[in-house]
Amino acid sequence: MADPYVEVLRRRSLGFLDNAKDSFQRGDYDLTLFHIEQFLQLYLKHLLYKKIGAYPKSHSLTLLFKEVQKVYANDALSEFYSKNLETVNLLEDVYITSRYLPREYDRELAERLLKFAEKALEVLKWPERR
Repeated sequence: MADPYVEVLRRRSLGFLDNAKDSFQRGDYDLTLFHIEQFLQLYLKHLLYKKIGAYPKSHSLTLLFKEVQKVYANDALSEFYSKNLETVNLLEDVYITSRYLPREYDRELAERLLKFAEKALEVLKWPERR
């Protein structure tokens, strides 16, 4: 029987992506970015938990991406991470600034990162099918 925690992580991650879209529509760009980071963090943890039953107790998207790459040995994922390294690092900063610093983000960046999140979901779904 499948571990229900796998589905909880997946459902929550996709919920954060929906929240990001809703926040964008309301003009809450700071929350849009925060929700995108949470989506990505939980989806990566979902993939790790699904395959190996555990994930690093870390908020680092960089670490999580690297662990998923090791576990799934997926060229498309490695290429996606490499091409989007700066965006991943920005989202790591979003995680920290959303809690501790009065940093604001604008519509243009939020829109770009929403597109990134949609592409990330496409890429991350591929290893899940294996």
